[in-house]
Amino acid sequence: MLAAGGLCAAPDAWQPSPGHTQVPIWPGAAPDPLPVAGPETATTTGKAALVAGRPIVLVGLVSRPTMTVYSPKGNNTGVAVVVFPGGGYWELAMDLEGTEVCDWLTSRGVTCVLLKYRVPGGSGKYTDSAPKSGPYPRAPQALEDAQRTLGLVRFHAAQWHIDPHKIGVLGFSAGGHLAAAMSIHFGRRLYPPVDAADKESCRPDFAVALYPGHLANYEKPSELNADIRVTREAPPTFLLQNEDDPVDDVANSLDYYAALRKAGVPVEMHLYAEGGHGFGLRQTGLPVTAWPRLVETWLRTIGMTPD
Repeated sequence: MLAAGGLCAAPDAWQPSPGHTQVPIWPGAAPDPLPVAGPETATTTGKAALVAGRPIVLVGLVSRPTMTVYSPKGNNTGVAVVVFPGGGYWELAMDLEGTEVCDWLTSRGVTCVLLKYRVPGGSGKYTDSAPKSGPYPRAPQALEDAQRTLGLVRFHAAQWHIDPHKIGVLGFSAGGHLAAAMSIHFGRRLYPPVDAADKESCRPDFAVALYPGHLANYEKPSELNADIRVTREAPPTFLLQNEDDPVDDVANSLDYYAALRKAGVPVEMHLYAEGGHGFGLRQTGLPVTAWPRLVETWLRTIGMTPD
């Protein structure tokens, strides 16, 4: 599916569903190589870490980032979304916050590009201790991969039947932070350009951050972390989080919302009393799990999808 342009399938531990091919986003070695302790891993969680009664596939030790394109089923709106799974910048919840998201988006006429960005860990444990160990924002690898991928999507827009002015990002937890980082750090690539795709803008046209982390500055309440400096050029943004989130405090969304609003950036935020963290699209019986419909409505209100 993505073989055009000299890209080849990636023989990694995690593989997408049949009919889809993941391909490396870098034509050669990725910049700023991330040290990992071994080959890529794909681990299915046990009974202690189920979401809506189902396990999670956690991918770790990712040193070769890839993307997988999921084309719309039926009507094509021309909208595309680059999806960033969460996992504390330590590992990636590739089904819960990846492939399941793409199945939803493609059913709504949206092209989905699932990014497997570089992460150093691979314990197979879905815990709240991992975020302290991840590379970004201390190191650039994840953001480099995200910048590169958005440029590739815009470069291939005509080939993939995408409107180059309707390309957004959507991320969960650490991936929500990455969506925010992409909304801020688009004026300059963090790596030397490698080909024509890097001449394309890597600014997303909209951003969705779901139970994001790494945004709030806990040492300075009501302020953002230093790497997130909001300007009026940030794209329209959708935020969602729960008051009882035990991993990423609701202050992450609150503080980011306040900064976006102050900068004059269109922003919509939904806060729920309960629902915890790391639920993806899976139905738990709590109101927050109806969030995909809220995103669909929001995309229409900002003019991305038709009424």
